[in-house]
Amino acid sequence: MGNYSDRIERKLTTALKPANLKIEDESHKHAGHAGAHVDGGGETHFNVEIVSDAFTGQNRIARQRQVYGLLAEELNERVHALSLATLTPEEAASKSTG
Repeated sequence: MGNYSDRIERKLTTALKPANLKIEDESHKHAGHAGAHVDGGGETHFNVEIVSDAFTGQNRIARQRQVYGLLAEELNERVHALSLATLTPEEAASKSTG
C-alpha cells in the first residue's frame, strides 16, 4: 500500500515536473463521512495544488483529467477525493499578485 501522500507527490513530480506542489491530507475533516476509511488511518481526502508548465493550453477539465489519470491506482485503492487546483506558472503568479 504505502504512504499515499508520498505516492501522489512522486507521480505528479515525475509526470508534470511542477514548479510548485502542495499536498495536504484533509482526511481528518471527513472522519465518519462517506469515503472515510474504516481503519481511521486517513489518506482518503487530499487537497492538491500543482503549478506546472504541462497545463499550458489546457482547460481546467483537461488538467484535472490528466491528474486523475496519473493517480488512478491511488483512487482505486484508498483515495476517495481529490480537491485540485491546477495552474500554469503565469496563472499562479497573477493569483499571488491579484
